[in-house]
Amino acid sequence: MVTPGSWRIFAVAAALLPATAGSVQAEVRLPAVISDHMLLQQGVPARIWGWCSPGETVQVRFRGRSYTAAAPLPGESGDWEVFLAPSEAGGPFRLEVRGSNTIAIEDVLVGDVWVASGQSNMDWSVRRSRDPDEEIAQANFPGIRLFKVARNVADEPLEDVEGAWQPCSPESVEHFSAVGYYFARHLHRKLGHPVGVIQTAWGGTPAQAWVSRPHLESDPALTPALEKWQQVLAEYPERQKEHLAEVARWEREAAAAKKNGEPVPRRPRRPLGPGHPWTPGGLFNAMISPLVPYAVRGAIWYQGETNAHLAEAHLYRSLFPALIQDWRAHWRVGPFPFLFVQLANFRKTPEGSEWPELREAQLMTLGVRNTGMAVTIDIGNPEDIHPKNKQDVGKRLALAARALAHGEDLAYSGPVFRRVTTEGTGLRVWFDHVGGGLESHEGDLTGFEVAGADRRFVSASARIDSGNVVASSPEVERAVAVRYGWSASPVCNLYNADGLPASPFRSDDWE
Repeated sequence: MVTPGSWRIFAVAAALLPATAGSVQAEVRLPAVISDHMLLQQGVPARIWGWCSPGETVQVRFRGRSYTAAAPLPGESGDWEVFLAPSEAGGPFRLEVRGSNTIAIEDVLVGDVWVASGQSNMDWSVRRSRDPDEEIAQANFPGIRLFKVARNVADEPLEDVEGAWQPCSPESVEHFSAVGYYFARHLHRKLGHPVGVIQTAWGGTPAQAWVSRPHLESDPALTPALEKWQQVLAEYPERQKEHLAEVARWEREAAAAKKNGEPVPRRPRRPLGPGHPWTPGGLFNAMISPLVPYAVRGAIWYQGETNAHLAEAHLYRSLFPALIQDWRAHWRVGPFPFLFVQLANFRKTPEGSEWPELREAQLMTLGVRNTGMAVTIDIGNPEDIHPKNKQDVGKRLALAARALAHGEDLAYSGPVFRRVTTEGTGLRVWFDHVGGGLESHEGDLTGFEVAGADRRFVSASARIDSGNVVASSPEVERAVAVRYGWSASPVCNLYNADGLPASPFRSDDWE
């Protein structure tokens, strides 16, 4: 990884964060993410920053070295920063910040820091996932550190978040991201050094809320997302008027239900509009931008359900790579590993949803440098959009992290479609990430469909042959296209010899 500026140790005063009326303080102040039990990224100059009075000199001491921030001039912003020398994994250490006051940060570890973001499946806690009592009771890992960002939305980038670092324990892990925890646990056990996870996720949110507004506005391909939101804002006054009438009616019905000992009806949801978490760029401003100065190893991402419901799969082809590019540009550390979860199998999708197409958009994002995808088509719950098996999700993401971030030579992906060639009246399908070979789990190979020139897909007979799959059907005189797992909740069972499932795909681009 590279860092802003250079690898030499230096200290500068910089207005990195937007100034507010409360920025100028009589005492040195630190952001929430620089606090007791924090975990600093190993191997790079880690940024320490905060706020102070104009003209004040700030000194930082860590691991026997001292760093001085140049004093902001009187009348200028009181923001300051220093870069700590690259440090090896270890700890605990003490970090001390001195200005007009002294702040001692205790129990600091050095290791790898990962940002865990997305919507509800990333937000889903250990308590609500599989085997919660057993997992929580065994979650004693002082070398794992957890930071949970409070939900917030903003029209402009904020300077700080709400949250606190905690050592991993049964108490701290219970309501933390299950995917984030299981990801960190696997890496901590396998790599042997400290791992930190910053959970910044919000259920039911679309990807455009997590991209900065300037980046959305700079890309013509993302114009539909902004136009749709402008329409939302135009309709908001009328929608709000209707909502207030619904709330008044609900209050009367709720009072009657309580009086009669009956279940209280659900309160009407507020309409989309100003201050809503769906605001394009709103979550980036409040829950990502304040974290950007903090050095990280990479990001893990579990999101897409909302965009699939909104029939935005085609937009997601541009939107998701734009999000990755945007985050990397703001962190300014190059193409850090960005690992994501492909949507799981789920049958109860609303009419008009684009579940297979959204998975395809995620698959296409593997074309972005230094990305990895955890396929979960085999571990979802057809009846529940929040499958409880988060252990395997975290493990599959961690395999990708070990390969992409740490250079381990291991299988980290299931088979990924490469190309298709003609095989008699059928088709031969070629894959990447075959590893030790292809396998079908629990019976004959299933999940394949073929179509002829008429573009009518029918179920295909499929067999594994020399690391490929040959698919055909007597109903198709000459197959020209093949699909695998192409439904919201498919029955499909192709794996590689390392036990990782193949991603759903299609060879055609037909609408």
